[in-house]
Amino acid sequence: MFRRGETARGGVGCGALESVIPARSLPRPRLLDITWPIFSEHLLHMLVGVFGVWLVSRLSDEAAAAYGLSNQIMLTFMITFRFVSVGASVVVTQYLGARDRVGAEHVARASLAANVWMGIFSCAIIAIGARPLLELMRLPPSLFPIAQPYLIAVGVMLAFDAVNFSLGSVLRAHTHTRDTLRLIVIMYIVQLALSLPLMFGVGGWEGLGMNGLALAAVIARALSFWMHAQLWVSRLGIRPSFDDFWRIRPDRLREMLHIGLPGAGENVVYRISFMIILAMVADMGQTALATHTYTMQIVHFLLLFGLAVGFGTEIVVGHHIGAGELHGADRQVRGGLAVGLCVCVTVVLTAALLGPRLLGLFTRDPEVIATGSRLLWLTLLVEPGRTINMVVINGLRASGDARFPVGFGVFSMFAVAVGLSWLLGVRLGWGLAGIWVAYAADEWVRGLAMCARWHLRGWVPHARRTVRRVRLHSRPE
Repeated sequence: MFRRGETARGGVGCGALESVIPARSLPRPRLLDITWPIFSEHLLHMLVGVFGVWLVSRLSDEAAAAYGLSNQIMLTFMITFRFVSVGASVVVTQYLGARDRVGAEHVARASLAANVWMGIFSCAIIAIGARPLLELMRLPPSLFPIAQPYLIAVGVMLAFDAVNFSLGSVLRAHTHTRDTLRLIVIMYIVQLALSLPLMFGVGGWEGLGMNGLALAAVIARALSFWMHAQLWVSRLGIRPSFDDFWRIRPDRLREMLHIGLPGAGENVVYRISFMIILAMVADMGQTALATHTYTMQIVHFLLLFGLAVGFGTEIVVGHHIGAGELHGADRQVRGGLAVGLCVCVTVVLTAALLGPRLLGLFTRDPEVIATGSRLLWLTLLVEPGRTINMVVINGLRASGDARFPVGFGVFSMFAVAVGLSWLLGVRLGWGLAGIWVAYAADEWVRGLAMCARWHLRGWVPHARRTVRRVRLHSRPE
């Protein structure tokens, strides 16, 4: 448990930390106020993603399979942007918790250039290596003419997404989640308004098919970049200069990467393991790949609330840690976990009952609908474990304990998720059902390990070091 009465110089305890907070310190953000705009924002992301799959499925099931596999490659590259944006978000919340807005601004500016360079690099890699990447993912050769041009077009979007990640994460760290929600609404209205004519044509023009969807997304992301920059000026009083977009600031970057590298590393490991499993699914045939694509669109919707509670927990816990309020951080993680699990079970059960109707929105193939419906029932085993991971891991990261989740995750994601997927899905012939059982086993193994880490206070020494670091560099208002 936390120790009281220790000095700030040696092994600071929670009680001692709380006693040195000024009486006029700012109130901590409330989890609900942070969570519902984040939930709404990610809901929009998912709805637009589902709508994109639906639009592409109007072209053909083959196009939908190519779209799903290509997007998994794109999402893998997008995770690299989290090296900086996750670290920036956490470090900014810690400085804000210590009431050092100048330090928070320096971190925010430093995050821009790093992500701009990574975005340009990722875009170049996809443009040059689109075909080898699709071959690595075992895409059926017949789908290459559809997937390769789409993947190259979407690569351009990565450059905009990179800087938008940093701009948006800093706004959320300042608790301006409603503003980012309004921005996302406008961006997607523009994207959807352009998608239909660009995909299916207007008048005598036949349209660009899947490439039209990618072009609409690029235009919308460019608009999002401009709106993010305006919010930085109006809400944060920060006007990004040209220098902020290209000059690396090593000192601040080290602060962000201390959190961001392990945090994003966990996501990279997850994405790599997922892509390995997806390659196994692709080897099962086109029907299995289409079923996996459609079912995962529904699963992504189901995990939204846990995802929002996880991100909200990270922001609120970061503020508590920066202020030295370790008891408050502990309460936030436990409360967020209880709420997340209750909502998760309710939502997943509802989706399982409506499985055939939900899958019928994407396809009329009876085999795809029947198999996908069974997978949605198995999702009742997967999602509670995933919710535990999303909430507790974000709490650990915000406290400064960022290395344990990725270290344990490397073992579980490869030994449990990938290993069991091969054993059950391929070797024993369970197919997609075996893949889903492997997903569930991985989430629960990691989730229970994260809960043990939090309950046994393994994060507390990291939180104390974080408080000392922030106070050493802070200039409170």
